[in-house]
Amino acid sequence: MSKTAHQGLHSERGALRGEHPGRARNPVIKVADLAWLEFEKPDLDRAEVFARDFGFGIAARTERELWLRGSFAGSPCMVIRRGRTSRFIGPAFRAAVRADLDRLARATGTDVRDADVPGGGRVVNLLDPSGFPVRVVHCGEKLPALPEQQPLLLNFGTDRRRTNVTQRPPREPSRIQRLGHVVLETRVFARALDWYLDTLGMIVSDFLFLDGRRERGPTMAFIRCDQGSLAVDHHTLAMHLGPGNGYVHSAYQVTDLDSLAAGGEYLNERGYQRSWGIGRHIQGSQLFDYWRDPDRFMLEHFADGDLFSCDLEPGWAPMSTSGLAQWGPPATRDFLGAGPSPQRIRDVVQALRGDNEMDPSRLLGLLKAAHS
Repeated sequence: MSKTAHQGLHSERGALRGEHPGRARNPVIKVADLAWLEFEKPDLDRAEVFARDFGFGIAARTERELWLRGSFAGSPCMVIRRGRTSRFIGPAFRAAVRADLDRLARATGTDVRDADVPGGGRVVNLLDPSGFPVRVVHCGEKLPALPEQQPLLLNFGTDRRRTNVTQRPPREPSRIQRLGHVVLETRVFARALDWYLDTLGMIVSDFLFLDGRRERGPTMAFIRCDQGSLAVDHHTLAMHLGPGNGYVHSAYQVTDLDSLAAGGEYLNERGYQRSWGIGRHIQGSQLFDYWRDPDRFMLEHFADGDLFSCDLEPGWAPMSTSGLAQWGPPATRDFLGAGPSPQRIRDVVQALRGDNEMDPSRLLGLLKAAHS
């Protein structure tokens, strides 16, 4: 018997009759996880300095490519290729089995090609409705595990497991364990959502809607991979409706709160900009800390996120800034992207003139949610 949102497991509300079910009946394949993210940047040396300070390991480095990894065994977390400008290219998802690539290629009219990843592999290249290149990969070799930052032994009330020993977490980079999720903004939210559910077999954990406009459908979705009874991250991909099509942030798991906080102090001492944190989210429950890299991309350290199996149905909640965190400092204008930059103004004008899901009513609703 499936669990519902009405049982208070993760949301006060579930779907109403006729609302989006949050999953496809017969998806082409079911991806197993997010594999890595792809970027271009003109200065790989500067990118590597930040990567090491943020806590990545280096999987491979050439004159034109920088592959970053976490400490867990598996695929790299990120590839940065040398380019003329700094830009996000798209995500790569991991196929559960090699045969899924053939099935996906047949269904989409594409080819299975060799993957340019350390250790080799095969890949199908797709394009989502927002225009993001999306890769689905099956890697030939896994990267071996690296040494971990060990979680600190904590005392809880009468549960006193640490005696005659002091607590001194080292001031060092948070050691990234793995890539957790990516968040994207899109002008064609409904089309993009259905594409990821129908094509890649992903399922929704939580929907957000504009307060007072629920009848128009959701405007944000937190989406996880479907691995059946195996519980997985609350979201591997999150998308929200907005005036632009672009990268919002990506998140990387660290050991615990002390690793996250001490790593944040390390970044602060080196002059990097904290965007928002430290706090604990509502959707997904993660402990979070957001930072800007030298190219202004936002990256998140997180720990202790929710894990859901396939039988948990989507929750529904109104979209608001106050609904982003259970505790922590107020969300910053930088995190919310609330600054009236020239690019943001161009995005708004283009969105309101284009063939997409943005209109003046929704734009006003999104602005209201950002200030609520």
